[in-house]
Amino acid sequence: MEHSKNYDKVRGYYNKKLWDVTRVRNAVVKGWITEEEFAEITGAAY
Repeated sequence: MEHSKNYDKVRGYYNKKLWDVTRVRNAVVKGWITEEEFAEITGAAY
């Protein structure tokens, strides 16, 4: 599966605890990642 341009960046921020779920959700709103990628990163449904 091909991911969005910023997927790795957002996933890294989340995994390093620099971003919380709200910040990742905002990345979806801004079009950085998709709703499906949000679920992959956080393990929670968008």
